Amino acid sequence: SFPFTIIAVGLFTNLVEFSLLRSFPFIELTSPNFIGTVLLVFVNHYLAFKYFNKVYHTFAEVLSYFTLCLWLIPFTFFISLSAGDNVLPSTVQPLLTPNPDHDVLSHYMTKGKKKRSVLLTIFENCKDFVMPSRTKRF
Repeated sequence: SFPFTIIAVGLFTNLVEFSLLRSFPFIELTSPNFIGTVLLVFVNHYLAFKYFNKVYHTFAEVLSYFTLCLWLIPFTFFISLSAGDNVLPSTVQPLLTPNPDHDVLSHYMTKGKKKRSVLLTIFENCKDFVMPSRTKRF
């Protein structure tokens, strides 16, 4: 019983979001497709709020509509773009002078350790403070 405008704008938004997949890992924030997607997401939210303000539905129905029809694809794009940050390098730049100490994997694994070790230490200390574990006694 949704109005035709909500269905049409939702389908058009999905088509514009689908066009982002042509250059997927490289999404330009100034491209017309990305700007159109952001604008259409706001239009979809406006139409949905307007509709659910007039017609009563349970909270679970409204939440499931927003989750599945409005938020699923944008959040999936956002999560998949940030998920590639922790991937091992797939190509190696050829070195002019081979260095036996320069291993791509070990270089990649130790590259960000200085930044991460402080954060991991803080989280480990917080975890030990909040949930102390039993120590093994031999």
